[in-house]
Amino acid sequence: MHILVTNDDGPPSPTSSPYIHSLVRELQNRGHTVSVCLPHTQRSWIGKAHMIGQTVKPLYYRPSATFDPTPSAASKAQGNTYTRPSKNSQEEEWILVDGTPASCAQIGLHHFFQEKGPVDLVVSGPNYGRNTTAVFALSSGTLGGALEAAVCRRKSIALSYAFFSRNHDPAIIDGAARHSVRVIEKLYAQWPTDKSIDLYSVNVPLIEGVEERKTLWTDMLQNYWGENGACFEEVEGSVGDEDEEEERIRESQEAGTSKDLGSEESSDAVRESQSRYPHRHFKWAPKFTDVHKSVEESPPGNDGWAVKEGFTSVTPMKANFWNAATHLHGGELKLDASDSQGTQMSTSTLIHRPKQHFYALVAYEDPYVQPLILSALQKLFPPEAYTLISIPESTVSGEPVSLDKLVSGNSNDPILQITPYEAIDWDYVASHPDTCLVNSYMLRKALIRKHYLSATVEQWVAKRPESVLKTHVKRSEAFELDYAEFLDDALVEAFDLRASLERNAEARPGHETEWWILKPSMSDRGQGIRLFSTMEELQDIFDKWEEDLPDSEDENENEDEDENGRSEPDDDAADEGKASAGITTSHLRHFVAQPYIHPPLLVSGPGSSRKFHIRTYVACIGSLDVYVYKQMLALFAGKPYVAPTTSSSAAGEGEDQQQQHQQQLSIDLEAHLTNTCLQRSVGDGTVQRFWDVALGDDTKRDIFAQVCAVTGEVFEAAARAMLMHFRPLANAFEIFGLDFLVDAGGTAWLLEANAFPDFRQTGDELAPLVAGLWEEVLGKAVGGFFGGGGVGGEEGKKKGDGEGAGTGTGVGAGVGMGRRDGKSDGDGDGDGEQLVLVRRVDLGR
Repeated sequence: MHILVTNDDGPPSPTSSPYIHSLVRELQNRGHTVSVCLPHTQRSWIGKAHMIGQTVKPLYYRPSATFDPTPSAASKAQGNTYTRPSKNSQEEEWILVDGTPASCAQIGLHHFFQEKGPVDLVVSGPNYGRNTTAVFALSSGTLGGALEAAVCRRKSIALSYAFFSRNHDPAIIDGAARHSVRVIEKLYAQWPTDKSIDLYSVNVPLIEGVEERKTLWTDMLQNYWGENGACFEEVEGSVGDEDEEEERIRESQEAGTSKDLGSEESSDAVRESQSRYPHRHFKWAPKFTDVHKSVEESPPGNDGWAVKEGFTSVTPMKANFWNAATHLHGGELKLDASDSQGTQMSTSTLIHRPKQHFYALVAYEDPYVQPLILSALQKLFPPEAYTLISIPESTVSGEPVSLDKLVSGNSNDPILQITPYEAIDWDYVASHPDTCLVNSYMLRKALIRKHYLSATVEQWVAKRPESVLKTHVKRSEAFELDYAEFLDDALVEAFDLRASLERNAEARPGHETEWWILKPSMSDRGQGIRLFSTMEELQDIFDKWEEDLPDSEDENENEDEDENGRSEPDDDAADEGKASAGITTSHLRHFVAQPYIHPPLLVSGPGSSRKFHIRTYVACIGSLDVYVYKQMLALFAGKPYVAPTTSSSAAGEGEDQQQQHQQQLSIDLEAHLTNTCLQRSVGDGTVQRFWDVALGDDTKRDIFAQVCAVTGEVFEAAARAMLMHFRPLANAFEIFGLDFLVDAGGTAWLLEANAFPDFRQTGDELAPLVAGLWEEVLGKAVGGFFGGGGVGGEEGKKKGDGEGAGTGTGVGAGVGMGRRDGKSDGDGDGDGEQLVLVRRVDLGR
């Protein structure tokens, strides 16, 4: 098409007009006929004005083939200006007139370029700086040129670049040009025929990767100058020329700070008392503090917000400054793939707000998981279904994100929040039960604290001795200990533990040592886990920890756990990298001791057999559906398994008990602990997909059925028996990581439950497994809460709720691997249900 280009920054210049050359070249590269008519010098902030009473004279500019926009090239000649037109009709020549952008549009449309045919589209820009919000747009010469073309009955687009650096990176500018041309072409191709739109205002952020960022339909933010809206300052004598003053104004826009360009005090040292007004000069010096503040405080969806977030904004307009086609605000615009460099470019999309639209605050703060969540949303929901929003930069880390401020003026709009626990605004969650969905329950210590989990199971089994938990959760001895010297007192009521340790100490002939495993209740990632078989060994463990404690008690002030989990780590991904085999000081108070599961089920490998535990991802949705994700993980110990037990008869063959004690203390935990965070020798195969483990299919199916039964039962136990410490919310969902260990007899024992599980244990190779989990969970939780879908379209219709997975209040026997017919599908692949409903608990809330 034939495109007329104008602007308000004048001909190419690294200091005042650095973008026009690249846009013209990109339009030409895409096969368009381009005519250019520009002001001969800077004409910013002039709006849609014309200079009356003067004769407008043209100059003729012949651009260079290439252009260097960097400031260092300011002194280099790049193109030449002539007073007479070229006689060579094949030579590229732009028209420069000593008028306004609106005048350039008029003259370009009606007095030049007729030999190229009618002008199909007028593009005004790219402006050197954003033209978002009413304050900028109302005075913009860039919009003035597009408005003049619109009232001349031509389709027109005002294009502005929002720069964040004055370095003028050529690669970023070229990327913005390619992206701008794609937007221009798409807008022209779908221009309404009902005259509902006269022009578009497009703002493109100059950031790396802008071509892959979304493009949003937006309205224009209505804002105002501050209370003291003076945009001129008093000066004495002459002021700088127009280019110099425009440069200073741009620097103020770039900084976005509260520092004003000029002083509020008069520069006149002496005022003329005999005059009614002192004689003064005035210089244009706008103060942008309140303008920038209006953008920061605005709700999502407007042009200022979009550019601030790094998106391209498109605002439909009529030639009277009205927002036009408001039904499009939030609509979708899919840009055609770019082939300008022979590669397929990502398609930008525009956000829509239909009836089921929701805002999504996704800030998981884990670089492994964050992109998987965003990808799941993209796969599950069409672009028009949601708008991504970001945590404000002013938010203090570790404190709740105020959703009231994020959705100010839109408090009734549905919002999804997927963030760390500490960032959840629980007051907002409680006051918006029908419109706010979060990724965590507020209370869940009954499961994620080891001593609370022990109490949960004990209370449940005491009233329901037939419960599956009785034979799948080892009885725990929970105790509190502040100082190692009081260990004996702490174990007064640990009758089973004391009796076992005494039997081991006696070491009667033929007695097989009963080993125990010690776990700090508040630790994670395997920290502080120890094996012991006698009171002496247990005492040695606490004595050693006490030696390592800091001298100051101030460092341990926060050891008590907060009911809401805010001042304590409540997930197994709290620390970066590898955790040590030691223990965090604040964890030294609550402990549980359990019989060590021996012998475990081992998997044979080349020359050795290794122990493993099963990581099961469990999704709880609402109040309360419990799902097990079929794609479980098998996490292997770093070294071949060696039984920790040494029989007492062996000690009698010349080895005294002290030597045996020292041998037991030197147990290599890497053969026994399967948490990958503790392994110094993590290698290939340490983390495997459970269904790929070298076990019989029947064995794996039986293990999975046990996992489903125990999972459903333990969550129901927490919900019914521990109301003060586990309270599901109808407007929440949460993913837990449950760990199971299978003994040699094939019984799956529940070890622990973790909130915010460490998905990175899965590794890059099995990342699709985690991606599939989030797709399944978000499909059910988000689609179910906001309506309109989850795994949308036909795919969603094919997937059910897995009702054959043992629902109700039974123990979950006969779990059918997620298929409605109760039959297994073997290895966990295929079209069977991947998120298996194992318990639906009606709490009557």
